[in-house]
Amino acid sequence: MENEVKNCLKVLKSGGIILYPTDTIWGIGCDATNPKAIEKVYRLKKRADIKSLIILLASARDLETYVAKVPAIANDLMKNVEKPLTIIYPNAQNLPKNVIAEDNSIAIRIVRNEFCIRLIKAFGKPIVSTSANISGDIAPMVFKCVSKEIIDGADYVVNLYQDDIQDVKPSRIIKLFANGEFKVIRA
Repeated sequence: MENEVKNCLKVLKSGGIILYPTDTIWGIGCDATNPKAIEKVYRLKKRADIKSLIILLASARDLETYVAKVPAIANDLMKNVEKPLTIIYPNAQNLPKNVIAEDNSIAIRIVRNEFCIRLIKAFGKPIVSTSANISGDIAPMVFKCVSKEIIDGADYVVNLYQDDIQDVKPSRIIKLFANGEFKVIRA
């Protein structure tokens, strides 16, 4: 695993794209603070850049760096949800415009799998996580379902868990509003 983390770090630091296993499904990732790397992800996915992307953090302590004010309900949600949870926070900060939604919100998931935690901690910054598919295609639940176009478009493909078949699903998504209300986007 350490060798895979090192290989990913080289690519992330150089502005490249990785194809990697997340705590949900296989994802395409890059440095979430590098607008040029983020643009590469949009191009690879053939996705309009008006749709924001999810970023991954290794710890909830890092939220305050990227969200102006973390609503109190966020901690309750993270503690009480067993399924991986992506929370859309209002008032994103310290991130490039092309990773933030038009309403200035940002989707963030605190990862739970060991590989992602190690990678993000070693990198010291958030990474983008978007499903490893062309926009509009079905998201691949396992590596063998990732298209050749996506594999060839990545600068590095993580060589972990490629043969694993797990009961994986996209994360639950909940949007928080500045007034304390929330809305379930994906259950």
